[in-house]
Amino acid sequence: MSSPLPLGPQVLQYDELAEADRIGRWMVDTLARRLHRRGLVVAISGGIDSSVCAALAVRALGPNKVFGLLLPERDSSDFSTRRGQALAEHLGIAHELFDIAPALEGLGCYRQRDAAIRRVFPAYGEGWKNKIVIAGGTQRGINYFKLVVAEPGGTQHEARLPIKEYLQIVAATNFKQRVRKTMDYFHADRLNYAVVGTPNRLEYDQGFFVKVGDGAADLKPIAHLYKTQVYAMARALGLPADICNATPTTDTYTLPQGQDEFYFALPYAQMDLALWALNHGVGAAELGAALGMDAAAAQRVYDDIAAKRRAAAYLHAGAETVPEY
Repeated sequence: MSSPLPLGPQVLQYDELAEADRIGRWMVDTLARRLHRRGLVVAISGGIDSSVCAALAVRALGPNKVFGLLLPERDSSDFSTRRGQALAEHLGIAHELFDIAPALEGLGCYRQRDAAIRRVFPAYGEGWKNKIVIAGGTQRGINYFKLVVAEPGGTQHEARLPIKEYLQIVAATNFKQRVRKTMDYFHADRLNYAVVGTPNRLEYDQGFFVKVGDGAADLKPIAHLYKTQVYAMARALGLPADICNATPTTDTYTLPQGQDEFYFALPYAQMDLALWALNHGVGAAELGAALGMDAAAAQRVYDDIAAKRRAAAYLHAGAETVPEY
C-alpha cells in the first residue's frame, strides 16, 4: 500500500494549537472524572518531551496546579538542569531541585555499574567516562551493544559488550529512573496530584523507557505524538529556543550519547517517518526512497521496529494474576 501523500516530513504536519487544546481538555477531564486529583506533577529533565508536557499541563490547568521536579544525579548534564530550571521559571510553576545521587550511591547504582565496566576494561576508574551504543541491527545483523569508555585524557576505547555485563550496567542505571519516579509519587501523594509521563510516540511504541521507572505514570499526554510533532508543539507553545533546538540525549551515561546511538535505528526525524510509514502500510521500497536507502535496508528498519515492539510488550504489561476458576 502506498501513502496518500508523497512520503516525507509533510505527513507529520498537524495543527499544533488545536491539538494542544484537545490534549488540554483530555487532561482536565482525566483528572476530574477518572483520576480524581487536584493537579499534576511533571519531572522536568530539560529535554523536549518533559518541557512540552509541562507546558501542556500549564496551558490546561494553569501554573498553580502544576508542580515541577528537577532530579539531577552525578552523571547528569549541568546544562540540562539549568535548562529545566529556566523552563520552570518560564512557565511560572512551583518546582524543586533534588539531587538523587546520594540515594543512588546508597543503592549501589554507580558501584554495580562500574564493577561491570571493569570486567570489560580493567583499567576503568576515577575520571573515566562511559556510554553504551547499539550496533548491528540495520547492517544485516542482529542488534548488539558496545561499551565505549574514555580515559581522563580523552582517549577512547570500545568493545563488544557481553550480555552479563550489559544487563548489569542497564540494571544499575535503571535505578536512576526508578528513584526519580519515587520522588514523583512522593510529591503527587503530598499534593493529591497525578503524575505525568513524558514519552513521545517513538519511545512509547518502541519501549524506550524503564518499567516501574519513567514508564510509570497516571497519564501520558504526548504518547500519540511523533518526536517531530513534539518539536513542532514546543515551537507553537512558545517554549525557549534552547529547548526547541535541543538534541535528544539519554542524559544517563557520562559520555555524550544520542538516543539513536543507544536505542533507535535512525535519528528521530527518519525514525518518525519509518514508524509512520509502517503504521500506514507503506512498503519498504517507498520508505527507502524517502530515506535515501535501498529497499532491503528499509526492510531491516521495519524488522528492527517489529523486534523492539515484541520486547516492549513486557514493559507495557501489567502484573500477571492467577485466573479465576
